[in-house]
Amino acid sequence: MAQDGLTNGAIYALLALALLLVFAVTRVIFVPQGEFITFAALSLALLESGRTPGTLWILLIGGLAAAAVEGFTLVRARAWRRLPRVALLYVVLPLAVALLVAWAAPRKFAQWVQVLLVLAMVVPLGPILYRIAYQPLANASVLVLFIVSMAVHYVLTGLSLIFFGGEGLRSQPFWDAKFRLGVVEVSAQSIWVVAASVVLILCLWFLFERSLHGKALRATAMNRVGARLVGIPTVLMGHLSFLLAAFIGAASGILIAPITTLYYDTGFLIGLKGFVGAILGGMGSYPLAALGSVLVGLLESFSSFWASAFKEVIVFTLIIPVLVWLSLRSHHVEEEEEG
Repeated sequence: MAQDGLTNGAIYALLALALLLVFAVTRVIFVPQGEFITFAALSLALLESGRTPGTLWILLIGGLAAAAVEGFTLVRARAWRRLPRVALLYVVLPLAVALLVAWAAPRKFAQWVQVLLVLAMVVPLGPILYRIAYQPLANASVLVLFIVSMAVHYVLTGLSLIFFGGEGLRSQPFWDAKFRLGVVEVSAQSIWVVAASVVLILCLWFLFERSLHGKALRATAMNRVGARLVGIPTVLMGHLSFLLAAFIGAASGILIAPITTLYYDTGFLIGLKGFVGAILGGMGSYPLAALGSVLVGLLESFSSFWASAFKEVIVFTLIIPVLVWLSLRSHHVEEEEEG
């Protein structure tokens, strides 16, 4: 039970960090985070079977929509010189990725090549979603942004059902060995998931602490107006935060694809548990969010053993006392106005 709890908790920790990053930088409660998990896991399973994943169609549709929105904005501003760059980013590159995936799918390349193809399809969806749905409403209230997130979630879930169908899929394990530690048998896949999650968390720490873009993200998270006044492009930071969230979601989907059977709507519930972990961390601390997510994973694992019918109820009920405590100790502050 503890092994399963730690494995799930490692995935929830990644998702909690992604949700916290997006919320801190853009004030968006990113409900569609789980859809990246679904797209990545199902795409990998389809590539392993030699079929072309529907994710490439979602990428093409999203790219064309983003190009239309950005192109209309540039035409109104008479910024004609930037149109070729928009066409390259939102039309040419997604089309190139789609053609590459369509060519490679029936050839069944090595698993690591398929993982790279999945990342190439799923990760660009983050900035594309930001450009279509969130950038035009960057100055809206948190409530409006949350409503938009719910709408985006339902759209992506519908597209997932159309392009993947209702069939559950599971990919091949990266490493199917098993090790015995005393009386406990540990699967190599669980070790792989935990190790990869730790590496990703350390990479995020290095990004925030040592890189220029990471420091710009932190500055934007602390004060958007102040960051803009000192020359930090907050729109670019929004794109970057969604890019990282998409990468984390895609990596999480790839890691759990061999462990559990996923359906077109499974990612939402997984992402919601990452959100519970972020809430346990107070929606303000990355280390506490990671610890809270591990707690969620352990609680879910033990609950499935002792009261499997109520495990989801137990996990989601956990946030009620935390929310009550946070509401009692916090003071209401009006949202800062941005020009």
